Amino acid sequence: MPESDQRVHILRVIARLNMGGPALHVAYLTEGLRKRGYDTTLVAGSLARGEDSMAFVADAHGVEVVRIDELGREISPLRDLMATIRLARLIRKERPQILHTHTAKAGTVGRVAAMLAGSRKPPIVVHTFHGHVLRGYFGPVRSLLFRMLERWLAAHTTALIAVSPQVRDDLVALGIAPRDRFVVIRLGIELDERVAPEQNGRDESRRYLGIPGDRFAVGWIGRMTAVKRTDDVLIAFKRLRDGGIDAVLCMVGDGPDRPQLEQRAHELGVARETLFLGYQEDVAQFYAAFDALVLPSSNEGTPVSVIEALAAERPVVATRVGGVPDVVRDGEDGFLVDAGATDELADRLTRLARDPALRARMGRHGRDRVVPRYAVERLVADVDELYRSLLSGANVRKR
Repeated sequence: MPESDQRVHILRVIARLNMGGPALHVAYLTEGLRKRGYDTTLVAGSLARGEDSMAFVADAHGVEVVRIDELGREISPLRDLMATIRLARLIRKERPQILHTHTAKAGTVGRVAAMLAGSRKPPIVVHTFHGHVLRGYFGPVRSLLFRMLERWLAAHTTALIAVSPQVRDDLVALGIAPRDRFVVIRLGIELDERVAPEQNGRDESRRYLGIPGDRFAVGWIGRMTAVKRTDDVLIAFKRLRDGGIDAVLCMVGDGPDRPQLEQRAHELGVARETLFLGYQEDVAQFYAAFDALVLPSSNEGTPVSVIEALAAERPVVATRVGGVPDVVRDGEDGFLVDAGATDELADRLTRLARDPALRARMGRHGRDRVVPRYAVERLVADVDELYRSLLSGANVRKR
């Protein structure tokens, strides 16, 4: 552990503090490492139109954020160039021992900016893959170009982190870097801060939402975008109800697909049984109201909503994509199906709806596993250990 008079300076970069795991990750990590002798400058860009901010988590943990407005999710050559130049200037000014980037856009801008910093380039450059956009997001030509870019950037990175073994293996299969270049460090989340099952107020939450106590409640939490396959949620829910289950669907979140999704609920005849609840900062009360969480995404890194649902003792039905199988054990704390398999989604939800004892057992198993596995203290310790090994190997002067 660095001594108090030898603080290590980190420049941590994330594209934006939007709803999702990466924003939580960098806030918790920045606060936790402060106690271990690291001073962090956290840099974040601007939100895309319609995105919801999670900057309140950083604020609550006393983490100050340096804004680079040109940095953001969308690809824009001029804005990306400006963000890179501004970040390179900040690197030359701050002279961090470690540059650590998170998410694809920040990883590109940050690592190119480090090269532009010239003689003041940080001696250690780390990038965390919280998932990737190299498959399922873009067409074949753009995906190939992005893979080539990631391979080049990986060759100029000291250490590569994946948030799950599945994400690592996928990146290795895509040729980004050899397996031995990656270290797996799972997310860390203050689960008892965000989801406390012993204080979840199930009856109160259901009264607030107007859900009878004996009605089966299916929940979904996230951003309404194409990769989340939210249309599959509605299709599976309709089949669940057509099978004779008295169920209600709670859609918590917002995003560009919300208008079409609401229209789709009307077309399927399930609009009256579907609650579109919008973006919510306090999610605990919603997990309390659910009987199960559904997540039919076509791509995921490590989905925070799944971890939180299990921590709230709610079983999960999800697709076996990305890092999801690292969180959900099929048949033990939830069910896994293939992406697009809406019949199987409906079937697994039906099994849960008809078996309260199964729901309770899976919920207990899930909480027992995820709380220690995704603890913030474990995340901080893992990253601290990596940093110290890199600092020792690079023989970097500490402040």
